[in-house]
Amino acid sequence: MTEERTTRVQDPDGSTHTTTTVVTDHPERSGGGKGLMFLIAILVLAAVAYLVFSQMGGAEIAKDNAVAEAASDVGNAAQQAGDAVQDVADDVTNDE
Repeated sequence: MTEERTTRVQDPDGSTHTTTTVVTDHPERSGGGKGLMFLIAILVLAAVAYLVFSQMGGAEIAKDNAVAEAASDVGNAAQQAGDAVQDVADDVTNDE
């Protein structure tokens, strides 16, 4: 509830001064724009964090795939070397 109070004061010389005071029972609400701006800032921050972490995850997957492919290539090379050694061993033992 809002109440308006008016006070009149008369000085000894005869001049009158009037003061008006407005009294409210509840505090004035602040604008909703601050809350909306805060919400928008939080949403933008969440979107940026999602993008950063999703790109980091993609880099980790690419690195893991490269390591697996290199390990496969090393395994294939070792298999070929083993086959070559076996062929040489067979050739040596058949000649004797």
